[in-house]
Amino acid sequence: MVKMTIIGSSSMDLVVTASKRPKKGETILGQSFKTVPGGKGANQAVAAARLGAEVYMVGCVGKDGFGEEIVNNFTSNSVFTTYVEPVTYAETGTAHITLADGDNSIIVVKGANNYVTPDFVEKALNVIRESDIVLIQQEIPEETVEYVTEICFANNVPLLLNPAPARPISKTVIEKATYITPNEWEASILFESKDIHDALKEFPNKLLVTEGKNGVRYYDGENEVLVPAYVVDAVDTTGAGDTFNAAFAVAVAEGKNIRDSIRFANRAASLSVTKFGAQGGMPTREQVEGSL
Repeated sequence: MVKMTIIGSSSMDLVVTASKRPKKGETILGQSFKTVPGGKGANQAVAAARLGAEVYMVGCVGKDGFGEEIVNNFTSNSVFTTYVEPVTYAETGTAHITLADGDNSIIVVKGANNYVTPDFVEKALNVIRESDIVLIQQEIPEETVEYVTEICFANNVPLLLNPAPARPISKTVIEKATYITPNEWEASILFESKDIHDALKEFPNKLLVTEGKNGVRYYDGENEVLVPAYVVDAVDTTGAGDTFNAAFAVAVAEGKNIRDSIRFANRAASLSVTKFGAQGGMPTREQVEGSL
């Protein structure tokens, strides 16, 4: 069993479904409203646990009803919460999601996720050092991403950086991370002075650019490779990227090669969009392997 530490955000998703997105100043009637646990870190933790990994979540929630629900959700999905701390000085993070036209738009309020600081992460150093792989994203402070990168690099622990939401990151982080998984927009922010094909060549078997329904692109040291996505009827795309990242991390930590790990992750992500909610459709190991 792969041992994995995920350092990142935990939020409550407030999801509205509507026939269209309102224009500026416009009020429309929505079709439904739901609250479901989310946050990129939490989503990846649940996805990895369902795929059979031993998962330790490192993060903060508020000492409120949303925070309690998120921690209970971790427990029900077999995610270890030793390093998930309810804080009194901030509310639980929220993501305000509109589903319309078969896709989503999201506003994130970080809340307690702002307190996932280097000092806080230091409490989890032992489990980080013992991990087969560590995942981190960017809904937490930038200095925490840099700190975790240095810790993983110094201890030879593979690190997967999912650079979302998009923001510039230092050259040192890019060089020391083991895998970086931006989508096309995020890649344009990270490598704004470079053609993406040149960036792929500069970081072979490290930079994996996700291209939605087209698949995932990387450079294997000799050729640029596009691993195609699986075609499905999407119900809710929220959390598809998180499922991909978790599944790729599980597969590569188990010893699969890059291409096979991407293929496994693409299949997991495709299954995740067939049900409502970021975590609602995240598949089990048996579901992914049975459909490959």
